[in-house]
Order: sequence, then C-alpha cells, then structure tokens
Amino acid sequence: MKLPQIKHIKDPTTSDKLYSFFTNLSGLTIFNIEFFKQAFLPPYEIAQIKKHMIELGVKTFPIVSIMGFILGFVLSLQSYPVLERFGATDFLPSTVALSVIRELGPVLTAIIFAGRVSSGIGAELSSMRVTEQIDAMEVSAVNPFKYLVVTRVFATTMILPILTIYVIFIALAGGFLAVILFESMSLIYFKNAIIASITFGDFVPGIAKTFLFGYIVGVVGAYKGFTADGGTEGVGRASTTAVVMSSLLILISDMVLVKITVWLWPSIG
Repeated sequence: MKLPQIKHIKDPTTSDKLYSFFTNLSGLTIFNIEFFKQAFLPPYEIAQIKKHMIELGVKTFPIVSIMGFILGFVLSLQSYPVLERFGATDFLPSTVALSVIRELGPVLTAIIFAGRVSSGIGAELSSMRVTEQIDAMEVSAVNPFKYLVVTRVFATTMILPILTIYVIFIALAGGFLAVILFESMSLIYFKNAIIASITFGDFVPGIAKTFLFGYIVGVVGAYKGFTADGGTEGVGRASTTAVVMSSLLILISDMVLVKITVWLWPSIG
C-alpha cells in the first residue's frame, strides 16, 4: 500500500506546515479506504481482535475508573450550590445523569482512551516499522495491514463503548456519594430519579458515537505507526502525533454528531 510520505523538517515554514497537514489528510484518507477494503475480507483474525480487546480494555480500566468516579463526584459538588439557589436540589440526580450520559462520559472516556491507547498503538507499530519487522512480514507472505491494523481498529471500536457504559455507572456512583454529603437522599430515590429522566434520545446516541470515537483512536494510532520513519525519533513522533490527532478528531466529530443528534431528536436539544 503506497501512502504519501510526510517530510519532517526542523523549524518548518508555513508552507511546510501546510504541506504536512494536507499530506497527513490525504494519507489518512487512503489509509481509511484501505481499511474498509480489507476489513471484511478473509481471513478473519478473530483471535487477535479478542486479544487486543482484552489487552486494551484491561489496561485502560484503572484510569477510566478513577476518571469516572471523580467526574460524577465533582459534577455533583459543582451542581448542588447552583440548584440550591433555586430550591431545585431534587433535580440533582437527573442533572448529573444527563450530563454524564449525553456528553461528558462518552467524550472524556474517549479522550482518556486516546491518550492511553492511540499512543500505544502508534509506538508499537512504529517500532515494528523502523526495525523492519513489518517488511519481514510482507516478505513472509503475511498481510501486515490485515494482521496489525485491522485487528487493532476493530478492537478499539468495540471496546470503547463498553468502557463508556462502565464509566457512566462509576460516575453516577461518585455523584451519589457527593449528594449524600449534602443531604439525606436514599439510593432508591437517586436511582428512580435518574431512570425517570433518561430517555432513548439521551442514552443511545451518547453510546453510539463512542463506536466512531473508538474507530478514530484505532485508525489514527495505526496510521501514524504504520507510516512512521526516521528511526527511534520517528517512534516518539508517531506516538505523540497519534494522541494529538485522535483527540482533535474526536472533538470535531463530537461537535458534528451533537448537531445531528439534536436534529434527529429535537426534544433533547
């Protein structure tokens, strides 16, 4: 697969930066096309996909657990004084739940996931590229794109929604803990208030977009690693730019998806 070569120049000019931007854009587009061409063709590396899902998911659980708990706890702490001014503290459970489920849970989990996983994929594949392991696979009649890229992208696409659902529950637990610091609210009331406030238009779109976020994390990390050059310096560059690019694309795509969601379900706008 031929991809545009990116020139890495010290002290680049504006024209060099523009060249690098459009080269990255065209290269990532070609990379995505190649992925969809090979993703559904046999052989299907199911065992590798499961392996990467377990590895990426287990290693990311601790950090997203902490992030989710702090998210719910801080959100409750910040929301309570505001609602108390208007005598609306009974709406605190639904406020926290809607904020976490609609936007904060999916986006923050994806950003944390990008920092942990996209950099790892970029570093791993770039190391294989600069040490010519990928070239050796091609010589051995093994399709490195299928074995290294497709499996990882499928794994990140499938594991991020699971992590997001987990983070939402952890965040709600943190929110409840913060609530009982202010007033005596029962767990049953907290749970019933959340259930009464959540609709299809709140939960499903928030979880559905994490499939796209997971795909972005996997494909950007794989692209930067698979096309790396420049020896050991290229490994660090691939890891860093993978995180920056995937995080930026997640935020841009979320902005577009929020607009689409509000258009499809006007009641949640």
